Amino acid sequence: MLELSALGLLQREPLHGYRLKQKMELFMGSCMSVNYGAIYPLLKRLEQRGQIQVMMEEAGKTGSSRKIYCITDSGRDRWRYKMLDQPHESWINSHSRFMVKYFFFSDLEPAIRVQLLEARIQVCHRRQDYLNRQQVESILSDPYQVSILDRAKTMLESEIQWLYQYAGKIKLSDFNAP
Repeated sequence: MLELSALGLLQREPLHGYRLKQKMELFMGSCMSVNYGAIYPLLKRLEQRGQIQVMMEEAGKTGSSRKIYCITDSGRDRWRYKMLDQPHESWINSHSRFMVKYFFFSDLEPAIRVQLLEARIQVCHRRQDYLNRQQVESILSDPYQVSILDRAKTMLESEIQWLYQYAGKIKLSDFNAP
């Protein structure tokens, strides 16, 4: 998810590592962890693969220079591939990955947005079916544990409603417009 986020932000504007980390924390901090120990090695890997390049170096306030990175055509292709990728992963990771993707929806064509929304809706329904099939009495006897399960079901239902609302808006505004 870090790679997807970095490439997505760099395709919007050139950034240095510190500013990239700040933007990730601001916009995606609720769905992923961002730290310097991961950002700078990621930037190095992306540069080595030719997916980003140093646009310029500027003097930093502390004396060391800062590299300003921009995305390459190869990086844009990689970003698009990562946006369309639907890996089999845990419920928590799939939720976080979708939220990062959703952040970049305006950079996608309407049909691709709908495709990603439909895939997420299917994942949510499968999760909902799983939670509803569980025999809570045999698994959970503590009222706090039952409360957590109820909360998970409520949050899932809320996400499904939100996805359907947004999917309806996309279909109406982007496909039925004259």
